[in-house]
Amino acid sequence: MRSIWNGAISFGLVSIPIKLVNATENHAVSFRQIHTADGGRIRYRKVCELDDEEVPAAEIGKGYEEADGSIIPITDEDLAALPLPTAKTIEIVAFVPASSIDPLQMDAAYYLSANGVPAAKPYTLLREALKRSQKVALAKFALRGRERLGMLRVVDDVIAMHGLLWPDEIRQPEGVAPQTEVTVRAAELDLADALMDTLGTVSMDSLHDDYREAVELMIAAKSEGGRALPEAAPAETGGQVIDLMAALESSVRAAKEAREEGTEAAEVTPIAGRKRTAAKKTAAAKRPVAGKGSAGKAAAKSAAKGSARGGAKKSTAAGKGAQSAKTAAKSVKSTARTAGTAKKAAKAAPKKRASA
Repeated sequence: MRSIWNGAISFGLVSIPIKLVNATENHAVSFRQIHTADGGRIRYRKVCELDDEEVPAAEIGKGYEEADGSIIPITDEDLAALPLPTAKTIEIVAFVPASSIDPLQMDAAYYLSANGVPAAKPYTLLREALKRSQKVALAKFALRGRERLGMLRVVDDVIAMHGLLWPDEIRQPEGVAPQTEVTVRAAELDLADALMDTLGTVSMDSLHDDYREAVELMIAAKSEGGRALPEAAPAETGGQVIDLMAALESSVRAAKEAREEGTEAAEVTPIAGRKRTAAKKTAAAKRPVAGKGSAGKAAAKSAAKGSARGGAKKSTAAGKGAQSAKTAAKSVKSTARTAGTAKKAAKAAPKKRASA
């Protein structure tokens, strides 16, 4: 990749020669302006206002316009002579947690490449230090005629730098939030949570620009002599939400159906307070029933009483010394003998009825 800036990272007394490379690229389809009557290309020509003649790029310079309209010429030599320590240096000023950087400040992204063999060691040192500290570096640098703020972080085995807007370049969101007072119910939040869980996560690599693909198909069809394009699906109209709860419930159902058609089914978060009675009835129906007949009932009651007495003795003994623990153990053995006697009685009861 072609570098757009050469300089060095200033890390205390350590200097790391680097090259700056663009980390992103624009894939949008670009258009040219044409004359609709005959298809001729529309071009912009840079013309001097004084002599009305086109000026070549080599003769175009910079100038600052004052309030009265007069222009003060500014040369590249004037800018190079400014006492700016970051003109050719990315000066690290602090190391901070990444969470302290407001995403609103994020601007263009760059890769920093070690420039030459001697730069490999200090470059690797800074990279590993950033990894171990789990922090990012705040830095100042100059690019394209102005000083900028940057954030250095590690991406794979490379140090990347995000240009940051200065704090005073972030506008305050005055008048943007709803001005009317709104109350959100807990049930609505539960449904919103369920919808978020149902939608789940997505792989960033699976996302693509549908609009760009449609434009490319349309251009290809026109270049092939007006080939018919596939019909576009009707656009969904938002409209006014009349029942927020109904809309959320419908969204959860639609998202769940869409997930079930894929590789794995969606799991919707249950909403608290609903269908608890039915769940209790189902649990009660599944409980095991004690043996039938009077002997069976007696055995069950005897075992239950024995267990209750044993549990009570054991619970009381838990807060006392070793002697109380022995008493609880004897009680448990007694409970076991009682349960065994009840079981024998339950087996013997049917035999007595048969002999009668």
